[in-house]
Amino acid sequence: MQSFLNQLVYFAYFQSLFLLFIYVFSSKKRKVINTYVALLILVLVIGLSGRIVYISGFFGDNYRWVIFSEFATLLFGATIYLFTRSSLLKKPFSYKELRHYIPAILYNALVTVIFILPSDEVLQERIESREQFRYTLIFIAVGLLVNMTYWVLSFRIFLRFKKNIQNELSYSIKSQFFLNFLIAIGFCMLCWLGLFIYWILGFQFLTKSSWQIVWISIALIILFLTFYSIKEPQLFKVTELIAPKKYTQSKLSNEELDTLKSQLDHLMIQRKPYLNRKLLKSELAEMLGVSNPEIARLLNERIGMNFFEYVNYYRIKEFIALAKTEDAKHITFYGLAQEAGFNSKTTFNKSFKDLMGTTPKEYFSNL
Repeated sequence: MQSFLNQLVYFAYFQSLFLLFIYVFSSKKRKVINTYVALLILVLVIGLSGRIVYISGFFGDNYRWVIFSEFATLLFGATIYLFTRSSLLKKPFSYKELRHYIPAILYNALVTVIFILPSDEVLQERIESREQFRYTLIFIAVGLLVNMTYWVLSFRIFLRFKKNIQNELSYSIKSQFFLNFLIAIGFCMLCWLGLFIYWILGFQFLTKSSWQIVWISIALIILFLTFYSIKEPQLFKVTELIAPKKYTQSKLSNEELDTLKSQLDHLMIQRKPYLNRKLLKSELAEMLGVSNPEIARLLNERIGMNFFEYVNYYRIKEFIALAKTEDAKHITFYGLAQEAGFNSKTTFNKSFKDLMGTTPKEYFSNL
């Protein structure tokens, strides 16, 4: 088992060096890779370097090299948070954001003073008196607290992003990748928390190899993220699609809102803008001759739907009308859904069931 883990450490280390090399020396790839992803890779290199030196035995069997790898511990959470914020909220790299690494700097300074600088005799005395054990628990607790806090903040950003999508877009985009990434990191954090609790309870035999598995899992997740960002760079530019235009706040009266509602209903029926599979709220607002905040207020106060729900409501109506025609006998449900404006089979099925309370097949079977 330990031999296999060591091989994974070597693999992750050299892959990290390779990706870091690409980022530094390839200007083309540097434009594709998010700067915070490059920082994540640098964090991996820092953390894995100590483990490589330790398992290679190049400087003897000195466990201080493993402690050195803990320098990366508090860097993970902050970097994942900054990466998520940069990708989903369109926050470009800024040196001011490096303030999020201040806790990591203080943490690493204390790790150096308490675990690396003391002599072997002092460390052995601490181990025998269990003072070292107490220090270790404190540092693990701090690492957990900081990293899990940043993970929660990252997940909140994702949820806010999902809400913004439905207020601006009438179609679904590939955001599942970010969700899976955050879930995977969150699972590693939970395993880390579980190991910490086990250690407190005295089950120390689970800690050493299990903690290595968690550490390597995080490394492999980040490596996969980097490879994917090179393969699918557009996946990390989704915020360009939902950047709202800046307008003054809506000052429409209730009478004007009622009039606009009638105009919008007429527009949707006569011009059928929902047939555009990538219709944006800003585009619909322009067609209606109002601002983005005004159409948002109209949808909220007079219709009771967000933009995504409203447009797909008309698409479902269009789909049902098409499905009742003679030509529909030779077209699949999804083919008809595409003609009605849907760009995703999943979105179509979910929207239909949310609106009609049943699946398309069951709906037409009952008819």
